[in-house]
Amino acid sequence: MLNKYTLSLLLAFGLGQAPTQAQGTAIPAEKEPIAIDSLTPETPINDPKKGFKDLFTEGADVDGISVKHLNPRAISFVEDYVKKQGKKMEEIKKWGKPYFDMIDGVLMQHGIPKEMKYLAVIESHLQVYAVSWAGAVGPWQFMPATARRMGLRVNNAVDERTDYYKSTQAAARYLKELYGIYEDWLLVIAAYNGGPGNVNSAIRRSGSRDFWTLQNYLPEESKNHVKKFIATHYIMEGEGGITTLTKSEAGEYRQLAAANNRDGLTEEEKTNSLTYPLTGKYNSLVIVKHLLMDITEFNRYNPGFD
Repeated sequence: MLNKYTLSLLLAFGLGQAPTQAQGTAIPAEKEPIAIDSLTPETPINDPKKGFKDLFTEGADVDGISVKHLNPRAISFVEDYVKKQGKKMEEIKKWGKPYFDMIDGVLMQHGIPKEMKYLAVIESHLQVYAVSWAGAVGPWQFMPATARRMGLRVNNAVDERTDYYKSTQAAARYLKELYGIYEDWLLVIAAYNGGPGNVNSAIRRSGSRDFWTLQNYLPEESKNHVKKFIATHYIMEGEGGITTLTKSEAGEYRQLAAANNRDGLTEEEKTNSLTYPLTGKYNSLVIVKHLLMDITEFNRYNPGFD
């Protein structure tokens, strides 16, 4: 957050509005509960990168996985996850497009990076009636108390955790609340899985707010949940991003990007953008919410803003 900054905005951009109906025709749903364990077969594949973009365009490779911008402590986990889950992720990437399009629109409305949609992939494999052993339900795997606190109805007559649109709105509200606490997407993911109490305890016991330092103080499931998200992001996007970095790593990434501000834009993009000088204190998440602009696209035009 800065007192004065020169802000560049696209002259025109896609708004990516979410469907107005709670459950649109593009989002099919199965009617029987689906156990989470049945959705995650660990079937090795001979070539985990076949059909994918290269995970990175630069950087050293480790068994076929480029590690640029990937924390060294995540490499072995990501490599193993790609081998075991790569084929399943590629399938989800194909049939999940209607889901992803809807989620993108909702996240954008709340100023959340659209890559956070991959949290639903590791939570439920996008299955609307997924049920965990602990009783979490729906694509975003809400427990009853958290679901109600985020505005969903959960009772004997109705369970809005299985309403794709409403549960995604609730998930966006919860993610925004958690980011307001931690300002670090890796900690947000850990808290989403294991609860803020476990993350706060790990911070106190480790004396650090860096995920890679405090990870061993987290429940095993929450620690691995973060790494699954990182791996899934790499598979789906072909690279890492702001949501796969710690707060300090993200700061360094933005500083590096700021040094090359707009150099990565095409001539057409530069021509079709305007520059506005702003005076005052502004937060990128607040700005993109009002503009209905994707936070990733905003950061691309305005690296180093926060």
